[in-house]
Amino acid sequence: METTQLPDRPQQPLHEYLRTHARERGDHPACVWYGRSLSYAELDAASDAFAARLQAIGVRKGDPVVLFLNNCPQYLAAHYGIQKIGAIVCPSGPLNKEHELAYQVNDLKARVIVAASSLMPVVDKVRAASALEHVFVVHYADLLPATTTIDMPADLAAAQREPRNVPSDCEDFLAVTKTGQRPTPVEVSLDDVALMTYTSGTTGLPKGAMLSYGNALFKTRAAADCNGVTGSDVLLSIAPLYHIAGMLMGVNVPVFTGATSVLLHRFEPRAALQAIDRYKVSWWYSIAPMNVACMQVEGIAGFDLSSLRMNPVTSFGITFTEPLAQQWRGFANNCSSFEAAYGLSETHTCDTYTPHHAPRWGTQGIAVPGVTIRIIDTDTGEDKPVGEVGEIVLTSAGSFKGYWNKPEATAATLRNGWVHTGDMGKLDADGYLTFIGRFKEMIKVSGYSVFPEEVETILIKHPAVAQAAVIAQPDADKGEVVKAFIVRKPGAELDADALVAWSRENMASYKAPRAVRFIDALPTTGAGKVLRRLLKD
Repeated sequence: METTQLPDRPQQPLHEYLRTHARERGDHPACVWYGRSLSYAELDAASDAFAARLQAIGVRKGDPVVLFLNNCPQYLAAHYGIQKIGAIVCPSGPLNKEHELAYQVNDLKARVIVAASSLMPVVDKVRAASALEHVFVVHYADLLPATTTIDMPADLAAAQREPRNVPSDCEDFLAVTKTGQRPTPVEVSLDDVALMTYTSGTTGLPKGAMLSYGNALFKTRAAADCNGVTGSDVLLSIAPLYHIAGMLMGVNVPVFTGATSVLLHRFEPRAALQAIDRYKVSWWYSIAPMNVACMQVEGIAGFDLSSLRMNPVTSFGITFTEPLAQQWRGFANNCSSFEAAYGLSETHTCDTYTPHHAPRWGTQGIAVPGVTIRIIDTDTGEDKPVGEVGEIVLTSAGSFKGYWNKPEATAATLRNGWVHTGDMGKLDADGYLTFIGRFKEMIKVSGYSVFPEEVETILIKHPAVAQAAVIAQPDADKGEVVKAFIVRKPGAELDADALVAWSRENMASYKAPRAVRFIDALPTTGAGKVLRRLLKD
């Protein structure tokens, strides 16, 4: 289904919207961080200063810069500072461990990283065997107010009490952003790469999906306009900023519209309710388990949630149903809540939206203006009839430019401008899309993407493991968890509990296997490719 184009807006990179807001309404709050307000003028100046410092150390247009930190205002300043000079934002999940960070840094050949002080032990392990030359250290506590208005998670409160330390071979991010320096202007085209977000594509180890300034502008405009976000809104930003959906809703949409973002380090139900109440939040992109957890908070009736008018919700772990929406409306009585969207990293997400006045429960809504969705037969490539299941393929101005240094993978996914998603779905007569499942073998753990090959690559680093293969195992709470099939090395001793414990030390916790089965040999093709589908049997 293809719809009409969105209303005209300035065709410019999002950091130019930041500059415009700083110039025209500089005192307006861009971000509220546990009671500390950061204005548009302050955010613009901080990102300018960081951009200038990047230029001073030799970062040029097209160079990758890794961001390795959780939600915080410094993330916003770093993101826009990088893009102001035409460099490429390359987020790395803060749950990543040494092997995962090293893979990404080395794949990018990155020389610069911005990392949280709490994650420096991981960075230190990676530096010696990588091209990293410059490390900017972020202290989460730096921008916290003396008196907070929202309950902080324990680790953030602890950060306030810890000694502030910047290693001698690193730079203090806060000091850099306070220099008042401005970058030398760089001509940036909307077709230039602005973001490299790592994803599985359809197969293999994570790949850097190259997304342009134009991709970001198109999908940000779509997300804002289709969901009715304006400069007078107050958004609650909890979803991880390094993830494409959290970035779209928490980094891009506020700056595009000039809205205020109430930013939380991570989700805690009481803190979310406090934020809505105290800052009169009008718009919140959430994950279904967040809504459920909020409704279970003792004393929720004491919070005023009447300001909340719009709440798109993604079903991860828990399906967001009409009864659940009605239950939530019992607490937030002015709020329209509905399934958020269908999308993927390769399209800068938000390929569909749900018209809040006409939700069709069980679907992911209709195509946003400018996106065309087809359902095709994977064997013939022909369109499937309305209501029949096939592969979801789509095209729009949000479609990525390809995978970083992976021409074969690019050719398999991006064909004549169409992104072949590897997902199954169907369209009804009114253009509502229903997502059915994944052709690809990616595992979704509480909404996080887990790539089997990545987990397997780390598992075989264990001295007792000869071969490893992982698949998804259904889980009532997390949707799916990782199950590992292990072939031990001859004579090696290893039990399941020990391997699970080792895995938690060597990879992000959501990637670590929850179940382990030892077998004599993995089922393979004649060419040696593991047949995971036989493991499922």
